[in-house]
Amino acid sequence: MRLLFSLIFTSILLFASDATIDVIKKVDSLPSLAIEDASINYDDTFKLQVFKSLVADLNVISIFNVDRHHRISNYNDTDVLVENKDLNYVLRYKLEEDDNGALNISTKLLNKNEEVFSKSYKVSKQSLYVFVTHAIAYDINEFMGEPSVEWMKRKVIFSRVVGPKKSEIVISDYTLRYQHVIIKGGFNLFPKWANKAQTAFYYSSLDSKPTLKYVDIRTGQIKSLISSDGMLVCSDVSTDEKTLLLTMAPKGQPDIYTYNVNTNKYKRVTKYGGIDVNAQFMGKDKIVFISSRLGYPNVFSKSLNSNAVEQLVYYGKNNSACSAHGEYVVYKARESSNSFSENTFNLHLISTKSDFIRRLTATGINEFPRFSKDGDAIIFIKNYKNQSAIGIIRLKYNKNYLFPLQYGRVQSMDW
Repeated sequence: MRLLFSLIFTSILLFASDATIDVIKKVDSLPSLAIEDASINYDDTFKLQVFKSLVADLNVISIFNVDRHHRISNYNDTDVLVENKDLNYVLRYKLEEDDNGALNISTKLLNKNEEVFSKSYKVSKQSLYVFVTHAIAYDINEFMGEPSVEWMKRKVIFSRVVGPKKSEIVISDYTLRYQHVIIKGGFNLFPKWANKAQTAFYYSSLDSKPTLKYVDIRTGQIKSLISSDGMLVCSDVSTDEKTLLLTMAPKGQPDIYTYNVNTNKYKRVTKYGGIDVNAQFMGKDKIVFISSRLGYPNVFSKSLNSNAVEQLVYYGKNNSACSAHGEYVVYKARESSNSFSENTFNLHLISTKSDFIRRLTATGINEFPRFSKDGDAIIFIKNYKNQSAIGIIRLKYNKNYLFPLQYGRVQSMDW
């Protein structure tokens, strides 16, 4: 039997190098941490927003049991609050507005009343506070000697459908607390970061003939790159940022193409008579993609230098929307077939070097998974009970976190 599907793994130490089964479950043994607010400026509403953002970020790094009580203290007190005296750590912070209106945040991490870490942060606008709380959690994670969570500081870009053939492209943080609409008006979908620095992105304009566009965020310049009948989507960008993977259907059937951003030339990669879409780089010269060549959507791989195609997934009969990182592939699979209500679509993780499958979600419609650049986490879209949310999966810790969208419906995203 090729596959072994399991939700509970008892032999973790034997397979510690395999992320499909390498799960740390040590909630009871995590050190406790409380947060003390010593702010001297700003109203209570904003203070509470910052506190909640800090709680969320410190929970997501998954190395503390975080106390959720909002307590007020004095920043220079030598002792922690009496309510927190038995906890392992206390994070004390102070919000302060300077003469230029900038937000300054001073922090100190206390262990048994002893200061073990401190750092100050500054942003020009109050609305950017979430990126400071992300940086605080990142720095504390680094101080504690844990694997990097660099992805916390990256921006998310997503397309939000707000009406019939109307959408917005939004830049946000991973919790959706900060949102900036950068493209509005028309029907614009499938945004994709163009570079690691996140200073530019691609998107598909579907107002007339599908067109791939490039946006330089620094200058605001928008440039049309290529058009195609049927469909046109940029699904991935190579690590050197020179090659795009496109799905195009100039003759009616969608296939995978490569596109060189320097020469503006494209090359057809797949030549199947059915549907080939959503290609992702899996190393320099290999891709994974979704194809209907079995009569239903499933996950396949191929070398860019060969016509040979390999089936990667043998579990499920409707597998779509994949992302790859190294030897690992995460994909969306239909778990039910209900004619009278919404079906369940869950995310699964596989390794190309083993037969194990790890299910990552349990309810609702979970789709559009994307690995972080370091493979530490997966971001995805969850639609459940008429609400759209962005989810984060910490693979090592087997934890999921959801951040709901206030209005509209997330169509696709990248980070």
